[in-house]
Amino acid sequence: MYNVERIRSLLRSRQAYFSLPREFYRDPEIHNYDLDAIFYRSWIMVGFTAELPEVNSYLSTQIGESPILLIRTSEDEIVGHHNTCRHRGSQLCVTGTGKIRNRIVCPYHQWSYDVRGGLLSTRNMNDQIDRKEFGLRPVRVEVVEGCIYVSLSDSPPDFEPYRQTLAPALAPYNLWDAKVAHVMELHEEANWKLVMENGRECYHCQAGHPEFNSMFPPITPEYYDFKGARPKSDFDIRMDELGLGIEPKAEDWWQVARFPLKKGHKSFSLDSDALVKKPFISLNDGELGSLRWATEPNNLCHVSSDTAFMLNVMPESATTCTVTAKWLVHKDAVEGEDYDVDKLIYAWDQTNRQDRAFAENNQKGINGAGYVPGPYSLGEEVIVLAFVDWYCEAAKRFLEENQGS
Repeated sequence: MYNVERIRSLLRSRQAYFSLPREFYRDPEIHNYDLDAIFYRSWIMVGFTAELPEVNSYLSTQIGESPILLIRTSEDEIVGHHNTCRHRGSQLCVTGTGKIRNRIVCPYHQWSYDVRGGLLSTRNMNDQIDRKEFGLRPVRVEVVEGCIYVSLSDSPPDFEPYRQTLAPALAPYNLWDAKVAHVMELHEEANWKLVMENGRECYHCQAGHPEFNSMFPPITPEYYDFKGARPKSDFDIRMDELGLGIEPKAEDWWQVARFPLKKGHKSFSLDSDALVKKPFISLNDGELGSLRWATEPNNLCHVSSDTAFMLNVMPESATTCTVTAKWLVHKDAVEGEDYDVDKLIYAWDQTNRQDRAFAENNQKGINGAGYVPGPYSLGEEVIVLAFVDWYCEAAKRFLEENQGS
C-alpha cells in the first residue's frame, strides 16, 4: 500500500517553516497513507444533531473510503456504526439522511440489525451462526452542543479539553434547536491539504475574496494569537459584558475563537442586514461577530447571531477532494418567509468557489517540475504552519506506533 521508509524519508526532508515536499500533494502512495495515519485516527466532524431530528433518523456519510452510519435512538442518543453489513460487506444505508423503520435491513441479502447494531435476523441462516458475534462494528461518537464528531480509531485524541472549551462558547446559540437549510458539495481538482492550507489563512483574502471582505474587517496576524495574549478590543469588551466573551484557545488539533464582523453587521451578508428573521440569539441587536471553531484535519465552522456554517474537506484521490458545506438556521425559521436560501448561502458559497479556483491553481503549479517548498509567512500564515506541523507530527507518530521508529 505504501513504502514506510520512503514516507519516513520524505517527512524527515521537510524543512521547518516551509511547505511540504511535492510528493505530499500529488502522490497516490501518500494519499493512502493520509487515510490511515490522519483521517482514520482523528476526530472528524460529520454534521449536526439537527440532521437526525427524530428517533430512528439516520445520517449516512463517509470518512475516506469508510462508510459510516449514525442513528438517533429512542433514548435520544446518537450512536455510530460502520455502515457495512457483517454478511458480505454491502453498504446498509445509502449516503444521505433518512429514517429507518424498526431495524436496519441490508438491501443485498436482508440481514437485519437493531439501531444499536445488534444482529436480529439472517434470512435462512439463523441456526447457522451465533448472532452475538456478528453485530455491526461500532465507531466512536462524541456530541457537543449539537455538533457530531466521529473517530474510527480505538485510541483517538482526548476529546474533553476541546469539549470544555467549545461547549460554553457555543451553548448560547442552541444549535440543538437548529435545522439544516442547505447542503452543497464541490468537487475540487486539488489535494485536500492544499484546500485546508488555503482555509487556514487570510493572506490571500484582500485580493481574492470580495464577498468575504464585505463581512469581515481585515484579518490581521493578532487574530491568530490563541495564547490569550492579545489586548482586548472594544468588541471583546462588549462580548464580555454580554456574557459571550471567550479567550481564543487552541491545542494541536483544534481552535476556538470569536472574531468581529464589520461594524453594524449581524450576519454573513454583503450588507449589514440579518439573513434570518428568527435568529439564534437576539442580544446586542444581533451584532455578535462570528464564533469560529475548527478541527484538524478537515473542518471549520462559523456561527453568527442567525446563521451557522460548516465546511468539511474529504480526500478522494491524491489530487482530488470533495468540499461539503452546510448552512443552519433556527428550526422555526420558514424558508421563503424568514430567509431566502440564495441570499443565505451567497457570501460563503462565493468564497468557497473562489477558494476552489485558488486550490486548483495551486495544484497545477505544484504538479510542475518547477515546484520546490517555499517559506510560510510567520505573521500571515501562522495557522497554516500549525496545520502542516500538526500533519507532520501525526504522520510521524503513526509510523512510530505502527511500523517501528
